[in-house]
Amino acid sequence: MLKVVHYINQFFANIGGEEMAHVPAELREGVVGPGLAFQQAFGGEAEVIATIVCGDSYFNENLEKAKAEIIEMVKKHNPDLFIAGPAFNAGRYGVACGTIAQAVKDELGIPVLTGMYVENPGADMFKNSLYIVSTKNSAAGMRDAVKKMAPLALKLAKNEKIGASAEEGYMPNGIRKNFFEQERGSKRAVKMLLNKLSGKEYVTEFPMPDFDRVEPNPAVKDVTKAKIALVTSGGIVPKGNPDHIESSSASKYGKYDIEGVMDLTEETFATAHGGYDPVYANIDADRVLPVDVLRDLEKEGKIGKLHRYFYTTVGNGTAVKNSKAFAAEFAQELKADGVDAVILTST
Repeated sequence: MLKVVHYINQFFANIGGEEMAHVPAELREGVVGPGLAFQQAFGGEAEVIATIVCGDSYFNENLEKAKAEIIEMVKKHNPDLFIAGPAFNAGRYGVACGTIAQAVKDELGIPVLTGMYVENPGADMFKNSLYIVSTKNSAAGMRDAVKKMAPLALKLAKNEKIGASAEEGYMPNGIRKNFFEQERGSKRAVKMLLNKLSGKEYVTEFPMPDFDRVEPNPAVKDVTKAKIALVTSGGIVPKGNPDHIESSSASKYGKYDIEGVMDLTEETFATAHGGYDPVYANIDADRVLPVDVLRDLEKEGKIGKLHRYFYTTVGNGTAVKNSKAFAAEFAQELKADGVDAVILTST
């Protein structure tokens, strides 16, 4: 019987939602939550001997500590396989699943598997180094996810040959292998074309990347009369992070008043970002959000006015979908406030 250790977050352990995302890592013997579905899908070939539960915020905000704690828990049981998730489209959960799976693989040499939605930030971060099964975007797809993950999990645990991503259901990882197709290319191409013309489903053999194209706005006619706003994905917030913006995979943004503020001091502002060394940003947040320089330009008449509010979030692991939603919301406020241009800073 193959031994499996399963990693899940606080939600799937039935502890609670976002309000319980701070719970530290704990080890529970046997099956918890979705582990039961895996246990049944293994058909007697493998057993979930332990489940590790960890809050998403705790993991992402205490990364090295959480990784070390969980590695010790996994090592204690010496499993044949480590499964994380599936995380679906939960950004911080996906990043946690990918991060801990990578750590288990690298430090313990144990086969690992996780699953998540293709737009989960964890997918982009780890799909080239881990087997990540593509899932639906919500927990309603649990049955489908387990159905695809369980057979691949058994193959990994048995060290069997893993087929192509299209066969096994994992996300393409950039590795190409030559093989002989039963039908010649011209015949396959005609079939795809006929299906496309008749509105039927077809799968291209050479998917192209899909990039957003943003048309630039016309240049500001007279910057000396323009109202300029600051927006950042560098996580600059008032000291104490009053809105509790997450250090990774942000689910919110902040709007803060800087009317009369000439300089972002160490006593008043800091960064909530967990993806870069915060020391220099915490000493002088103007390094990420240049309020001091824009105040100088304002005094010199080189810009019309600095807008009284700035908008901030954390770009670290944050889903594109969330980022677009944030911008669509506060862009309307900026327009209503008569802002002519925005300076967008990152890290």
